[in-house]
Amino acid sequence: MEQYQQPQPDLQPALYLIPSDMSAAPVDFVIPPRNLQILAAIRYFIVENVREARRFIRRALPHADITSLHFVELNRHTDLSIISQWLDPLRNGEPVGLLSDAGCPAIADPGAVMVEIAQRESLKVVPLVGPSSILLGLMASGFNGQGFCFHGYLPIDEAQRADMLRKLEDSSRHRDMTHIFIETPYRNNRLLRTLTNTLHGNTRICVAADLTDPMTESVITRTASQWSEMIDKVNYDKRPAIFLIYAAEIYNPRTPAGRKNGYRNTNTRKRR
Repeated sequence: MEQYQQPQPDLQPALYLIPSDMSAAPVDFVIPPRNLQILAAIRYFIVENVREARRFIRRALPHADITSLHFVELNRHTDLSIISQWLDPLRNGEPVGLLSDAGCPAIADPGAVMVEIAQRESLKVVPLVGPSSILLGLMASGFNGQGFCFHGYLPIDEAQRADMLRKLEDSSRHRDMTHIFIETPYRNNRLLRTLTNTLHGNTRICVAADLTDPMTESVITRTASQWSEMIDKVNYDKRPAIFLIYAAEIYNPRTPAGRKNGYRNTNTRKRR
């Protein structure tokens, strides 16, 4: 990074975890005003992709002087031996922003390593409110939101993928867990077909696509059998999507088991 300038007097030095947009929706649909105020006061950014970061900042702050900002890229090609120095501005009293390509940084995102360094050195870390496809998909799925696990990408090999799906289904059924994963967008249809061919017919599958986009957003939960009947009528390829499965019995107060066991969340105090 270049030589430091004096820090902004109205923004506390910290590593700010700044969510970015996930769709073509107007930025103010999904990003709170406070985030934009913080974004405008930061000059040093650690980003997954400089081009995407510049695009987001231009959309969020149309009058920002992009040329005055300093960017470094943190992704799978980055030499991790040099990244600690990217927090030098923070060590010298300057706020630093961490940006992901889409959604919340450090959640299924390479930025987590920067947060780990900051925490290890007792540097202040400030997470900001913003969209997360994992949480939005879970919220809208109708599945268990207390016990869940995000797995990232499933194995590419078909046999290994099917084996893992059967293990996740078994875990969901016996531990009352929601399992969440993603796929490269151009292979979404293929993954959905694998799910319907591998899972039991009554296992529920949720596909949440184009989240936060007011025009094309779609969140659909059906059983594997129901998806099999409609799979040729849907097209998720080239659309950002997240997949969730849930094999445990859904609470139904009209059934004897439901009346006996009650709603699974009854005895848990909400902490939001």
